[in-house]
Amino acid sequence: MNMYQLLERTASKWPDNLFLVRERVTFADFIDLVRARATSLRDAGVKKGDVVGVLSHNIPEFPITLFAIWYLGGTALLLDTNLTPFEYDNMTETTKCHLVCAEKSFFYKTKNFEFYDITKKDGKADASLKPATLESSDVATLSFTSGSTGVPKVVPLTHFNLVECSNSLEDMSEWIKPGFIMYGFLPMYHIFGFAVEILATLHYGAGVLLQPTVNPKEILDDFKTYRPHVIPAVPRLWEVFRNKIIDNIKSQHKWWLASFVLKYGKLLQKIGLGALVRKVQEPVLAVFGGRAKLLIAGGAATKPEVETFYERLGLTFIQGYGLTETVGPICISKPTKKRFPFAFGGPTTNNECEIRDKNEDGVGVLWVRGHQVFGGYMNNPAVNSEVFDERGFFNTGDMVTMDKNGELHFAGRKKQVIVLDSGKNVYPDELEALFIEIPGVKNVAVFEHKVKNKTVTYGVFSVEPDMTIEKLAAAVAAANKKVASYKWVTHFAMTTDDLPTTSTQKVKHHVVRQNLIDGKYPIRKE
Repeated sequence: MNMYQLLERTASKWPDNLFLVRERVTFADFIDLVRARATSLRDAGVKKGDVVGVLSHNIPEFPITLFAIWYLGGTALLLDTNLTPFEYDNMTETTKCHLVCAEKSFFYKTKNFEFYDITKKDGKADASLKPATLESSDVATLSFTSGSTGVPKVVPLTHFNLVECSNSLEDMSEWIKPGFIMYGFLPMYHIFGFAVEILATLHYGAGVLLQPTVNPKEILDDFKTYRPHVIPAVPRLWEVFRNKIIDNIKSQHKWWLASFVLKYGKLLQKIGLGALVRKVQEPVLAVFGGRAKLLIAGGAATKPEVETFYERLGLTFIQGYGLTETVGPICISKPTKKRFPFAFGGPTTNNECEIRDKNEDGVGVLWVRGHQVFGGYMNNPAVNSEVFDERGFFNTGDMVTMDKNGELHFAGRKKQVIVLDSGKNVYPDELEALFIEIPGVKNVAVFEHKVKNKTVTYGVFSVEPDMTIEKLAAAVAAANKKVASYKWVTHFAMTTDDLPTTSTQKVKHHVVRQNLIDGKYPIRKE
């Protein structure tokens, strides 16, 4: 089965279910729009086997164009909207892409390819134009890795990979139902947004409410108007939402009372005080529209206290883990009675995981194999031979451990693990989670660095303008006391500039480290 056939299957089961919610487009209507767009792209010269770029925010034309490319038998090159013309030129040249469907705001002069206005109105579909014959092994999408730890690589994902990911999301059937509304402000060019906003909705006959911006007012208005059932977001946004909710609760209740009610809500309900619990919960749930059933986090690890906060509000909060190379969520957490830090569950259907090369703390490298795992980077046999073993397992490069519940936990990227001169390992994610809580700290990167020929755990902090090096030093020293002394960050730099990040707000550690070496962060404590 290919992706267009998956769409046809969904449309035959739920023809009248809304797919594009804001536009009131049903699955049956969507197929008509895809056929019309396929006719337009054919007339523009697109044929089977072509690589066609898609460069757009979350507008209806994005998924319409995507399926039209597949209808014609092409491969979609998913382009990050935050990049530069230089990067787009390199990406299109690498992938032999000669046409990019984009919003006009992205147009620029280039000799590498032609632009096609993705918002252009289509004429009537050519009834004689039939879907191209595609094998499940044919490449459906090309994406570039985020480059958070190095040079981006090209990831080809087949129709089989994508369809199997859609099928594996049956593991979420307890929380997603046909006709539900998925909120869609995660960029669809990124694998997390692609997986939940396209693959999950197709599997369940659910709709997606596309939001092209991350404007808080527009998002909150959408929640009130459309009342979504499922809301995916990156962990940082869930923290922002939590902080805003706490501020709202404090304005309506005494915080000590509200926090007590949230902590012991289930017990209070059992002893007949359910009205008190609802009094605290209901205004908060109304922020999400009052129908939210499931909150999904992905793209990075979520703090356990954030998960617990939402679950005490009566919501289900799950953590997904995945990579571009695994079509996103290859592991999904299961809500448990006890919170363990950074848990992301176990493998989804038809996928498996192994933890290898464990250290004395039980931390090892995560290897995965299964239907969602790609076949190798494009034109990169040397790297492929390093990341795949003879059994077909792929080295994710992530360090994980396993808890008493049998759930996997994220410890950090292998390339980012700091190996001190003593031989002890330090995991940056643990420290970054501490430091991000410091008032006035916007973001932080922790990495291995040499100071006077000694390997140290170094931090670079992005801070608010009123932060001083003295104030930051005191706050860092206080945070250090929460971990073993060998992990302490005693050398750091600060800047009021934002740290370079990927589209999912992951800090590009290698870029920050190079900036430090180049002297771009002159305010230091060493």
